[in-house]
Amino acid sequence: MTIKKVHKWWQAIHVYRHPKAVTLFFLGFSSGLPLMLLFSSLSFWLREAEVSRATIGFFSWIGLAYSIKWLWSPLVDKLPIPIVTSLLGRRRSWLLISQLGVMAGLLGIAFTDPSNNLERMALLAIMVAFFSATQDIVIDAYRIDAAEGKLQAALAATYMMGYRIAMIIAGAGTLAIAGFVAGSTIGYVPYAWMVSYICMAGLMGVGLLTTLLIAEPKAPEQFTQLEQRAIDWMDQHAHLPTPLIKFFGWFYSTVVCPFADFIVRYRWHAVLILALISTYRISDIVLGIMANPFYVDLGFTKEEVAAVSKIYGVIMTLTGASIGGLMTVRFGVMRILFIGGLLSSLTNLLFAAMAHAGHNIFWLTAVISMDNLASGIATAAFIAWLSSLTNISYSATQYALFSSMMVLFPKFIAGFSGIVVDSVGYSQFFIMTSLLGVPVLVLILLANKLIPYKDQKDNKKDSE
Repeated sequence: MTIKKVHKWWQAIHVYRHPKAVTLFFLGFSSGLPLMLLFSSLSFWLREAEVSRATIGFFSWIGLAYSIKWLWSPLVDKLPIPIVTSLLGRRRSWLLISQLGVMAGLLGIAFTDPSNNLERMALLAIMVAFFSATQDIVIDAYRIDAAEGKLQAALAATYMMGYRIAMIIAGAGTLAIAGFVAGSTIGYVPYAWMVSYICMAGLMGVGLLTTLLIAEPKAPEQFTQLEQRAIDWMDQHAHLPTPLIKFFGWFYSTVVCPFADFIVRYRWHAVLILALISTYRISDIVLGIMANPFYVDLGFTKEEVAAVSKIYGVIMTLTGASIGGLMTVRFGVMRILFIGGLLSSLTNLLFAAMAHAGHNIFWLTAVISMDNLASGIATAAFIAWLSSLTNISYSATQYALFSSMMVLFPKFIAGFSGIVVDSVGYSQFFIMTSLLGVPVLVLILLANKLIPYKDQKDNKKDSE
């Protein structure tokens, strides 16, 4: 390798030392923690409590809160919270409220036994999903507002590192704590899960502390061209009742402008963009709901799954996120987006092979390691690409739309995963999830050819 190439690689690595990149690591941790507690760990708990696979599959529909978060994202972008916003600012105030809501919901789940009160657990899970989705809206907006486009890949990588570490702690850590508390007791021990979820609720303190320590990003000072139209209309219709004029101005600038801006900038290419967004993670999401029930049905214990995830899962997740961010900075977003999509699809075939291997620690280690590596690479590039699509004037709303689209269709399909497994078996199910990734690769190639990559500053200029 030449000195020039070494210098370029060193410049790419150096970006991880940026203070904003460090901040996004801790915010990523706070964002990733609730996800596994709602799906992977919760599905393990439900299965131990002898809840049917079909019901576990339907439980995954709780995650649709992440798919419809764009409905209330305009409020997060524009609506101040009394007292709190004046003290912390618009981003930090919403962060604090959402993090407190997640913590309260997790504590409620901890004191609920699904074997005799499944309805209550479902309602509490919905509560956690709502506040967790709201937290994601604010963190994504903060990340986009806090740094220029050149830093977004690094911020996405450190965000994913924190996010994935939290997911592993919430997954493997939850199982490990529950297994330790249960001790030698055979069968279902509700108390063990209660202690485990109380510990996870306490870990949300990482996000709370980060929110109190970080600085509020500077809000855009200029109106966009679309917002100026609303102001002009209000001036021209001053004869109308003042409350009506104010409501129209607020609704147009808060709700209509973010979506209209996206359509104006990309026109018919918006269809291609939304199609890629809504399918990019479909292989992982559809498979993920059945992963832990799969481990249980193969006879793996909580301790075995936790040990492999905690050691090899953490290493490969950190490696994947680091490689994804570094390669994105070095080679560009679209190339790594394609590589990540390809790897995510191919690693699902390892689950199919594991279904034939049975209870085998080697296969468990290989599957978890490769799956986490591929996911880290894919998601780092995907987040950077999504960030490039937003206009900084509407960062919360537009990114919420994109990230909602990312999980809407896959989560809906995943709801039927239990029924599919019951019908065709695990091996065929995993092969089917792998094939779901093929159309995604075609969409990436089309997007790379038709849609130029831009940062947020370029998007702001296009809309003005």
